[in-house]
Amino acid sequence: MAVFHNPIRRGFYPDPAVIRVGNDFYMVNSTFQYFPAIVISHSRDMIHWEVIGHAIDNNDWLDLRECGNSLGIWAPDISYHDGKFTIFATLRLNGDGKRGNAPIHRQLMVESEHPEGPYSKPVYLDVPGIDPSLFIDDDGKHYMILSPGICAVEISPDNKEVLSEKMVLWEGTGLRCPEGPHIYKIGEYYYAMLAEGGTGYGHQISVGRSKSLKGPYEASPYNPLMHQFDENALIQRTGHGCLVDTPDGDWWCYYLCGRANEGHYTTVGRETALDHVEWTADGWFTINGGKGPSVEAEAPKLNTFEYEEWAYDEFDPKPLHKEWLWSRNPNGGDWSLDENPGHMRIWTSDGTLDEIRAKNILLRRETELSYSATTKCEFYPSKDGENAGLTCYYSTQTYARFSICYEGGRKLQLVINKNHGEEVVVEIDGIKERPVYLMVQVYKQTRQFLYSYDGEAWNLAGTLHDCTFLCDEGVPDDPKRHTGTLVGIYANNGGAGTRIHADFDYFDFKPMGEQA
Repeated sequence: MAVFHNPIRRGFYPDPAVIRVGNDFYMVNSTFQYFPAIVISHSRDMIHWEVIGHAIDNNDWLDLRECGNSLGIWAPDISYHDGKFTIFATLRLNGDGKRGNAPIHRQLMVESEHPEGPYSKPVYLDVPGIDPSLFIDDDGKHYMILSPGICAVEISPDNKEVLSEKMVLWEGTGLRCPEGPHIYKIGEYYYAMLAEGGTGYGHQISVGRSKSLKGPYEASPYNPLMHQFDENALIQRTGHGCLVDTPDGDWWCYYLCGRANEGHYTTVGRETALDHVEWTADGWFTINGGKGPSVEAEAPKLNTFEYEEWAYDEFDPKPLHKEWLWSRNPNGGDWSLDENPGHMRIWTSDGTLDEIRAKNILLRRETELSYSATTKCEFYPSKDGENAGLTCYYSTQTYARFSICYEGGRKLQLVINKNHGEEVVVEIDGIKERPVYLMVQVYKQTRQFLYSYDGEAWNLAGTLHDCTFLCDEGVPDDPKRHTGTLVGIYANNGGAGTRIHADFDYFDFKPMGEQA
């Protein structure tokens, strides 16, 4: 018996939406302020997933340059109809008054004949709400489904115009934050699927049904269909799900979750899990028998899906690997794979990591609670403030950086920000005028930072013993924390106003030790 282990998408892959087209499965996930936007993945066995593209990768089509932390792209949905893939998502704006009368939430739509793209320029439908999805009824009418609760607006057959006022279909069971809505027509019933309880530890999935799209909807006697009842279990925060069937008619549910890291702390972000759907004799369904999330379960009976899991990047002259993310829209002229072939060259940009304007931060998802990440950095700063190196980055509010810098001389610094400004933890003088290897070793809430001149003899620079500030829940006075921690490389001038470059020879990510 083949088994799988949850989460099946590890690291920052929240708010999953999945469809099947023939024998192929496609998933989209939220990307918030990161760019390219709306990650798209492909699988044939429902367990192993490969990133194949992004719905928006044109800098001119989505402006996230001033986007606040954990705002931007929320809860996309993907569908397939008449030979086209259609993706809806919410663009969550700052709501700071800088955009005049512009709404805080905008719904966007893109489409393509190919799942990986390229997708069309976004079309905006300014209907208040979040988490839009497309539902096409038996009569061919198109509806945009969105929250709060489950609401619907009729839209044009090309999905570009709003044709009706917003209708409330089902408000849910009465819990807070009813969101992540989907409507499914299966047999004689419309099933209204909804996440409730907030995206934290009260999260759950509920469902209602009706024989009419417009209701009334009856709540399932099996609610909540998915919820973590054991506060000490590894997998927590389960909710925001979607249904998908296999070619043989077997049903499954993908849903959001988060792994606990030494307490109620979610370090690697909200992830994607999978469990089996069982239909009941009375026409309802349950997820994993109502027992909550599984850690290990029997895998779907599908063909194997093999691909090379990405961990090591030599930065050969080629398109940047699809799993890299920029902190926001990158400045196109401030990075290159061609200037020094086999290296990622990043020029210093204005600002520091605690400022939104410091955009050229290149990151990958932390997929495990214990890992090591290593890079080789060639950087020769000469003015105070210039710095480049390795970063464990949650947001402009919270991060750690391990940098080659200039502060009255060439140095190494380990700097943290716990939402109260930068604090130098370790400073090492007399760093040689040569490339430096930088490494972070992570074991749950402990992070060690090491350096080397040859990649073999390593020196410990410093250890952070409590990294709960790099968790969703670790900084109570930071209002929005939905993304988890990523790891990567960066260069900036620290306000010096200079433009010099850092060359990164490679980036190596290795899960290590016992994995949760």
